[in-house]
Amino acid sequence: MLLNRPATATQITHGRRLWLYILCGLVMVFLVAPTLLVIPMSFSGTRYLTFPPESWSTRWYEAYFNSLEWRDATVVSFTAAIWTMIVATFTGTLAAYGLQSARLKTGKLVNIILSLPMMIPSILIAVGVFIFFAPLELNNTITGLVLAHSILAIPLVLITVTAGFRNYDFNQELVARSMGASRPWAFLTVTLPQIRNSVISAALLAFITSLDEVVIALMIAGGDKATLTRRMFLQLRDEIDPTIAAISTLLIIMSIILLAASQFLQGKSKPQ
Repeated sequence: MLLNRPATATQITHGRRLWLYILCGLVMVFLVAPTLLVIPMSFSGTRYLTFPPESWSTRWYEAYFNSLEWRDATVVSFTAAIWTMIVATFTGTLAAYGLQSARLKTGKLVNIILSLPMMIPSILIAVGVFIFFAPLELNNTITGLVLAHSILAIPLVLITVTAGFRNYDFNQELVARSMGASRPWAFLTVTLPQIRNSVISAALLAFITSLDEVVIALMIAGGDKATLTRRMFLQLRDEIDPTIAAISTLLIIMSIILLAASQFLQGKSKPQ
C-alpha cells in the first residue's frame, strides 16, 4: 500500500522509483560481478584459472602461505600500509584542522591543491616520484614507498576529516583555551575525541589506499622491497598463477571489512 500510494501530493513512491532501483542494481552487478568471480576461481583445483572450477581445492591458499616470496611481499605491503596510515592520518588531520580553524580566504585554493593527487593520473605521479626520489636514494625503500603512498592517501584523509569537522563546534575548543589550555592540549582533549570516528575512518581509507596501490609500486618498489600488488602484477604478466586469485580474494575480503568499518564510523560521526 505504501509502495504505490504517496503520503503527500509531492512524494514519489517506491513503486514509481522501481525502474531506478532496477537500473542501480544492474549497474552494481556489472561493476561487482567480475570482482566476485575471482572468489570461486581461487578454490579451483586445476593449474589454470577457470570458471566455473572443474574441481575444488584450497591448494592455492596453501601455496600462498607456504611461499617465502609471497610472505615477504605481504610483509612489505603491510609495513608500508601501516606507516602510510600513520603519516597520512597525522598530516591530513592537521591540514583539515588548520583549514577549518584558520578560516583563510585562500582555504578553498589550498584545499584544491592538497586534493590534486586525486585528480592527476597515478602514472604521472609515479614518474615524478621516481625522478625526484632517484638522487635521494629513496627508490626501492620502505621510506620512499610510504612517502609516495602518503601523497595519494592524504587527500582522502583531508576530505574525510573535514567532513567530521563540519559537525563540530569550534567554540568548545575556544572555551578550553580561554580556561588556560594550550592549543595542542585543547585539540587533543576536546576536539580530537569528538572527531575520532572520522579520523579512524580516514586512517582505514589510507591503509586501504596503500595496500591496494600498484602503479607507483611498479616504479619505485623493486627487489626485496616489492609490494604484494607489484608481485601480483608481474606474476600475471609472466604466468597466470591461480595463487593470485587466492591473494585477490583475501584482499577483497579485507577491503570490504575495512570499508564497511569506515562507513560505519562515518555514519556514527554524523549528528542524529
